Amino acid sequence: MARWPKPPEGSWTEHFGLGTEPISYEDSISPEFYELEREAIFKRAWLNVGRVEQLPRNGSYFTKEIAVARTSVVVVRDKEGQVRAFHNVCRHRGNKLVWTDYPQEESNGVCRQFVCKYHGWRYDLDGSLSFVQQEQEFFNLDKDDYGLVPVHCEVWAGFIFVNLAKEPEQNLRDFLGPVVSKLENYPFHLQSERRFYRATVKSNWKLYMDAFQEFYHAPVLHAKQTPPDWSIAAQQAGFEAPAYTIDGPHRVVSTAGVHPWNLEPNMLKPMELITRSGLFGPWDAPDLGYEQKDAGINPAGCDPWGLDSFQIFPNFVILVWGQSWYLTYHYWPTSHNTHVFEGTLYFVPPKNAHERVAQEIASVSFKEYGLQDANTLEATQTMLESRVLERFPLNDQEVLCRHLHQVAADWVDDYKKQHAEV
Repeated sequence: MARWPKPPEGSWTEHFGLGTEPISYEDSISPEFYELEREAIFKRAWLNVGRVEQLPRNGSYFTKEIAVARTSVVVVRDKEGQVRAFHNVCRHRGNKLVWTDYPQEESNGVCRQFVCKYHGWRYDLDGSLSFVQQEQEFFNLDKDDYGLVPVHCEVWAGFIFVNLAKEPEQNLRDFLGPVVSKLENYPFHLQSERRFYRATVKSNWKLYMDAFQEFYHAPVLHAKQTPPDWSIAAQQAGFEAPAYTIDGPHRVVSTAGVHPWNLEPNMLKPMELITRSGLFGPWDAPDLGYEQKDAGINPAGCDPWGLDSFQIFPNFVILVWGQSWYLTYHYWPTSHNTHVFEGTLYFVPPKNAHERVAQEIASVSFKEYGLQDANTLEATQTMLESRVLERFPLNDQEVLCRHLHQVAADWVDDYKKQHAEV
């Protein structure tokens, strides 16, 4: 594979001024640091909780469990079509307001109002309290004072974000910055066919993010996914992404790719040949009618172009593939050494059985690679917690890993400083 030139300074890591010394992973094994992350990061940053396609009509809603912030949020399209978010708690006795059979499970549906299962208080879709059972039994109760607790909610490019702070430090567009914001010109809305995976992972959330923001591991960890001759050649030559971008707390890695249909048949699996699909997605890609430059993708000008992975701080990834489909990843912390991983694949709705099967093959191929990436994480977590080693060297392809841990530390330090001043 061709290698693109390094930045003028000689390496990406030096170019971004991140330092080249070995780093500590104490932030991934310390319960104390995790408790600080709760307040410093996840209650201050904008968090993606879904897309507008999940709210197809007025009255549509879904809930999102955000364990790291010890809350649940209900997101709804109100009677005027506005997307709103509220803390999922009844104002009467604190019962979770919206749930189905099991309180800890997320739910979705369509309704005209929200009704508490405990005492029947009712709330309109704009969050206002509309009915109190036996209202005359209360003392000077003014329903205007007891609407649902709102959560700051903004929509960008069809992605729904919430901010749990009382007053966000930035609006969503300023938080995303120019590099990510330019993606709004990409046709996400045309890709509404959705496949969803969720798994509980026994590792810190940042360790899994690290696995998907460097490709140094690809020739080794994923070797068995390709024919032996190709795997051996890839391990000998290595793999290097051509372009890295850092913009504020966010990161992008871009890679070249291959056109599978140009490979020799013995380099492909029989199922890939039959279905014309695989890891890179369906071979017969739809024409979505956009220019890469205008959509903010493929900054290195790769030909063929493989993918761009936009790592949006703190825990959200948009991965755009050259074959006209995209993935999102979410990493939701549940403790200092566990998190919930969510992977969602988006395609243009299939027009026939061939296109449907090609999308299914891409989906199961992604799942296999995801399982391989996750397979190492518990082993990494347990040995980091042994504290036998305190510092770990990172190479230049791991520049975004270095950046993520630095940003997390900076946000925690900033929070501690503000808290100390108060």
